[in-house]
Amino acid sequence: MTAKVYLIGAGPGAADLITVRGARLLARAAVVLHDALVEPDMLELAPDARLIPVGKRCGKHSSAQHFINKQLVDAAKAQADGQIVVRLKGGDPMLFGRADEEMRALEAAGIDYDVVPGVTASLASAASLKRSLTLRGVARSVVLATRSRAADSDDIQRRADADSLVYYMGRDQAPEIALELIEAGRDPETPAVVVEACSTPRERSVTVSLQALADGALSDWFDKAQPCALLIGEAFRPRSTLAGQSAASDLDAALEHGPDVHAA
Repeated sequence: MTAKVYLIGAGPGAADLITVRGARLLARAAVVLHDALVEPDMLELAPDARLIPVGKRCGKHSSAQHFINKQLVDAAKAQADGQIVVRLKGGDPMLFGRADEEMRALEAAGIDYDVVPGVTASLASAASLKRSLTLRGVARSVVLATRSRAADSDDIQRRADADSLVYYMGRDQAPEIALELIEAGRDPETPAVVVEACSTPRERSVTVSLQALADGALSDWFDKAQPCALLIGEAFRPRSTLAGQSAASDLDAALEHGPDVHAA
């Protein structure tokens, strides 16, 4: 008999953006293995838990994934039946969080687990910017991506064709990302927004053109100690500009299909 494990999404940073379910489970946890980017006040939601830092940080000493898997299994086996072990992961566990490797390890050890979703950085950044990732007449498709390795030409083209594109962990490769998209046909004047430390007191953002990003305009702006998301697309233009585009789209649709009529 072992403890049950919960892979919980911590959300983008702020402690009050974790789900109610996630907070309730943290309050009951005996052990919490947490990412490096989890905010300290988030860990205060687990007052009785033994806290084990296992996160990865670019360019810093990090726990190898196979060692995290072993720690998670060992923690579950060391607890009595009915207790809870939490693997607290930044954002949502199922997006760029290597959750599958941890779930495989738990399954191989015969340990019961559940996943509790969290607010991912792309959604939190859009909310903070007050810009929708999708917008009628402007953006109908969204791609969430990371550039941990060089992408092939087909992959780059697919990303360039997306209306809204969000890169996770793209700070160090931002100029290369922008140049690849321009070479694949993306308009150099497309807005590119960087949001750092979303939802925390340290949050800040800046908007430049894709060309400026490719030229290294933000090289001295980035804070390498903070997580960031890179959002690219027409949906991130000033709202006054977007309103004109959306209105034009509505007019075109009305001329083609007639006005929408809804029964009371």
